[in-house]
Order: sequence, then structure tokens, then C-alpha cells
Amino acid sequence: MIKTYIASTIESLPTGHSGGIMCFRLSLKNKEYATILSVYTPTFQAKSEEKDRFYSEIRHVLRRTPSAGKMIILGDFNARVGKGADAWRGVLGRHGIGNCNENGHLLLEICMDLQLAITNTIFQQKYTLKTTRMHSWSRHWHPIHYNLVRQRDLRYVLHTRVMPSAECHTDHCLVRCRIRIRHNPITRKGGPPRKKYNHSRLQSDEVKSVF
Repeated sequence: MIKTYIASTIESLPTGHSGGIMCFRLSLKNKEYATILSVYTPTFQAKSEEKDRFYSEIRHVLRRTPSAGKMIILGDFNARVGKGADAWRGVLGRHGIGNCNENGHLLLEICMDLQLAITNTIFQQKYTLKTTRMHSWSRHWHPIHYNLVRQRDLRYVLHTRVMPSAECHTDHCLVRCRIRIRHNPITRKGGPPRKKYNHSRLQSDEVKSVF
């Protein structure tokens, strides 16, 4: 979902790269662009071949993304990345929670390789503002949805937090990431010419009375 006033100014339609990867380019000020990706990774129960194929696809897409602009990756990664800020320096912040699982390790490897940062782990906040889904049988809450940016663009990220009160008709919680970027709406040319009025004619009593 994209706000209507932004969707109407996108230069080209969003591109689907697979069943779980979609992206579009957003025009910014100063002739810059932001590439925004929405992803949905295979679940923890998926076969290893399916996971390897997905991460190979997303690695290919990210490598082809222009390095000059900004890149924002949003989505359900079905992964737990844990707390290892020292082991994954630059990728994880000091405020991660829980333990890392197999899917989390695959995500961390890509982030380390492509110099990406997981913004959810950067900010100190309450536990309930970090976790996004409750495990079906353990009833424990875990973070599995993340917002990623290039490490060099972390200075533009103002805050990332879970919105636990947002009703989305799902067992997943909404994650909001506030980023300081300046959208550049594209002016559409065309349409009927605007009429020009000669206001000076209103000085005439005859014209004024007709008006």
C-alpha cells in the first residue's frame, strides 16, 4: 500500500521479482532516488532449497540496485536476528532481543555482505515495541519483521518501532519506520490551458455592471 499522492507520481509501476520480492523507485529532491523493496521470506519450516533460492534472488536484486541512491527494505523476514551487536558490527544495534535462528543467520550474512543495517535494533525502547508476532505454541513474542537501510544512511533514520495497537486483522504487528527523506513529486504536463482574465476591464462601469 502506498499513499495516493505518492503513487500518482511514481515514474514506473512497481516491479515484482518473485513471489516474495517487489520494489519501486521513488524520486527524491536533488535528482536522487530511493529504491523501496517489500519482501516476504520463506517461513522457518520451509525447505532449505526454497530458502537458498529466495536469498539468492534477493541478493541478486540488491546487487543490481543503484548504489548512488538510498535503499529501504521492508518486510516479513520470518527471522530472529538476536543480540550479537559485537559479532555483527554495523548490522545490529545494541538493542536487539532474543536469540538468532537459522533464518536470522541467513539475513545477517546478506546484511554484512551488502553493508545493510537492521534499524529495529538501533533504538532503546520497551519490549512490546520491538516484538511483532507471538509464537503459536510457546506464546512468546518475537521480532520477525524488519526495516533495513544501507549503513551509510542510518543518519536519516529517525525511529523504528512496533505499533501494537494498530488493528491489521492479522496476528502480525505493524512496524513503522520514520526516515528523513524529501519526496520530489513529478509535475505532469498536459491538460487544458488555464484561462487568463483581464482584471483591468473591471474599471469600466459598463463591464462592472454586467459582471
